[in-house]
Amino acid sequence: MNPIDFSALTIGDTVVESEIPLSRASLVDYAAASGDHNPIHWNERFAREVGLDGVIAHGMLSMAVVIAPLVEWLGDPGAIVDYRTRFSAPVPVPDAESGSPATPTTSLTMTATVGAVDAAVGTARIDIAVKSGAADVLSRTQVRISR
Repeated sequence: MNPIDFSALTIGDTVVESEIPLSRASLVDYAAASGDHNPIHWNERFAREVGLDGVIAHGMLSMAVVIAPLVEWLGDPGAIVDYRTRFSAPVPVPDAESGSPATPTTSLTMTATVGAVDAAVGTARIDIAVKSGAADVLSRTQVRISR
């Protein structure tokens, strides 16, 4: 575990960039773990019947996979004292046209930058931009960290 040197953080610095692949199998795995078996996350016909363009990822799955690279950078999940976001657009997860359902068909890109630092207290705010393709899918995503 590497403790973060808060005095070395500068507002605007990028601390983590990551691309997170998602597949239909990712959605099934998350549904099993969370108990959220809403058919918009696995049934193409149903998703279209309710007005979606197709199957979409669970919002909480998007939120979970985006925080993982930041936790890895921190080295300690306990350093996160607050995590908040707004779900601003759905994340479409097309079916794999060939191959396994575990074949990634979309991805989330995340860029985490330092938004604020209080080195004396040992806290910082990390702002995270999250996109699926050109769409901002999570907005106002902020993580407060502490030593």
